[in-house]
Parts: sequence; C-alpha cells; structure tokens
Amino acid sequence: MEKLSAIMLAPKRFAVHDGPGIRTTFFIKGCPLKCLWCHNPESISSAPQIAFIEHKCSNCAECAEVCAANAHIFENGRHIFHHKNCIQCMKCENVCSNKAMKIYGRKISVCEALQIALEDIDFYKESGGGVTLSGGEPLTQSEFTFALLAALKEKSIHTALDTCCFVQQEKLRQSLPLTDIFLVDFKHANPEMHRKLTGQSNEIIKQNLQFLSDNNAKIEIRIPLVPNCNTDNVNIHETGKFLSTLNIETVKLLSYHSMARSKYVSLNMPDTMPITAPPSNEMIAEISDILKSYGLNVKI
Repeated sequence: MEKLSAIMLAPKRFAVHDGPGIRTTFFIKGCPLKCLWCHNPESISSAPQIAFIEHKCSNCAECAEVCAANAHIFENGRHIFHHKNCIQCMKCENVCSNKAMKIYGRKISVCEALQIALEDIDFYKESGGGVTLSGGEPLTQSEFTFALLAALKEKSIHTALDTCCFVQQEKLRQSLPLTDIFLVDFKHANPEMHRKLTGQSNEIIKQNLQFLSDNNAKIEIRIPLVPNCNTDNVNIHETGKFLSTLNIETVKLLSYHSMARSKYVSLNMPDTMPITAPPSNEMIAEISDILKSYGLNVKI
C-alpha cells in the first residue's frame, strides 16, 4: 500500500456537497466519458497537465529562463505558452510567483491520501461525514481506489464513491463492501442522445445501476440539468421511469453553469461547454415535480 499511488488533483477539504456531512474529497484523474458540459476538464486525462492562466501573468519571463523546451515565448509584451512544446518538466510552475502556471495532477500514495483524510476525522465524526473518492472516474485507477477505500474502512471512516458507472461491473463488485454510498451521475435516458452528449452510450451505465440496486447498495443519483441537452420533458419522464425501477435513496438535481469555461482555455482544450443559461427555478421545479411523480425522493 505504501508504494501504490494515483495521479490526483488537489483534494477538497470541508466539502459539504459530496455526500453526507463534512467530507474530504479526493479527485482521481481519468474519465471514460467526455461530457460536453464537463466543469472539471482537468480531470478527463489521467496524466498530469499544466495550465497557463494568462490574466495572472506579469510577463516577468522567469518561466522562459527555466524552460528547456522553448514552450514560453514573449512577443510584443505578451506571454504565449505553446502547450505542444511542453515536456512536463513543471519547472515553470515552481518559479511563477503569480501562479499563472498551474499543474493539474500529482502522484499521491495511498498512505499520503489516508494521512490527509485523518487530519479531519473529528469533523467527520461530529457531522456524520467522511471521505469521497471522485474524479474524473475513480475506478479508472481502481487498484488505488480499492486500497484507499479499504484503508479508510479500517479507520471506520464513512466512504462515498462518485462514479459515472461507465466501468467494468467487476470493479463495482469489488467496491461494494468498501463503499457506504454511491454517488452516480445520470446524464440522459436515451442511449443515442447519451452518446452525443458524453461520447458513450448509456447501456453499461444502466446495467451497472441495476447491479448496484440488486445488491442493495445505497445510491444517490445526480442529474446535471443542462438546458437544450437533457431538460426536455420526454427525457425527464424516461429518466423517472427508469430510476423508479431501482432502489434509489435520493435524486439530486444539479444546475448547469459555464464558469469552468476558462479552464478549457488555460489547458488548451476545445471548449465544448454548451452556450446556454442555467436552468430557471421554474424549470427545476417542473423537473422535480415530474420525477417525484414516479415516487422518487428529489432534492434540489
């Protein structure tokens, strides 16, 4: 366990939206889906990435002095970062006092992650909280995920697994005795629309949700509400019909926002986020009522 590690983003401490109580959330990089509205594009790749946040740059050019790959060019008073030239030495982040260069993803061992989690164990006990493994998709680095979950259970810490369920069912089977609650995103009920929106069909996801339900797992469904993508009444009714056949604790509705658009720019990734306003309160209420009509416990 000491040598087992994963590429992770910075953990989030005192999280209150990633399961019950106060939690520490670990974000494990790598995801099999490519959702158009992904608000954590830095979590899609399993490899470390470096971002250039241009508005923070003071044009001091210290990054260019330490870069052996000629990735940092200063022309006409402007800093241009060539991502294709970057060799991931990460030296530029070390010298950037303004934090214009940012690394997404560092190797963390199971022991290191456990130690971080244990620092807040008193808060977990007082609030009924614990630790959430999120991503990306934590089961893309499943050996690490299983080891960390097991270590947390040995310390009697409540565990949550935030998963898209587009994984091999055997990985879910192995996670069952180690996970107190599964937080599962459900994007769209129609397989072809799901493919258009995420890059993959939803058959495996539905099968895995059925598997978790059949095995009496505690499940919280999370539905991102993205206008013009998955908020139409037909999809909401089909979603309600399907979820009503499962053993679901709660259904949480999440409002779309485009605040992550700048991340795509800083990472030099294609911006796929839909150009649309967040769902209105009226839309959310209507969707909630439809889902409740199928006997689902809906939270907004």
